[in-house]
Amino acid sequence: MTEPDTTDTSKTGEAGLLLRLDHLGISYENHRHPPLMTVDDSKSLRGNLPGGHVKNLFLRDKKKTLFLVTVDEDRTVDLKSLRHRIGAKSNLSFGSPDLLAEALGVLPGAVTPFAVMNDTERRVTAFLDGSLLGHDRVNAHPLHNEATTTLAPGELVRFMRECGHDPEILDLDSPAPAPASG
Repeated sequence: MTEPDTTDTSKTGEAGLLLRLDHLGISYENHRHPPLMTVDDSKSLRGNLPGGHVKNLFLRDKKKTLFLVTVDEDRTVDLKSLRHRIGAKSNLSFGSPDLLAEALGVLPGAVTPFAVMNDTERRVTAFLDGSLLGHDRVNAHPLHNEATTTLAPGELVRFMRECGHDPEILDLDSPAPAPASG
């Protein structure tokens, strides 16, 4: 384990995240790096960090239902197909930066499954790509994009559950369900 960023004094920032992981007895490693805004940035700057790396989609439908979908970084996601997989009531769009900050307490470029700890109102439904569970380790931002936190995928699921967000596991390799008629 590495020391948390001491400039982050909020309970919901990196320091709060690492304290919560410690409290839950979850083993992790933290790796510092320059800010990473995209998957391409991550691939070029992270070095040889082993394990699965995530891509996170903060989405909403027209009914203002919020979704956090965490997938393998190399996965192409079709939002039309995803809509039916996650039970959205209408077409999906990306949530605005203001909505992201309000609901999950993070900025664009720092979206992470760890952010469910900030959703105390349980407004967001979380989903994990099932392929991530096949890795020995999973890598995600610790609520900002200047570090990567590495932990076992089962421990990520446990963390999310402890935060009141039992993630639904998506099998994105199976055929998409047919749209509901109506």
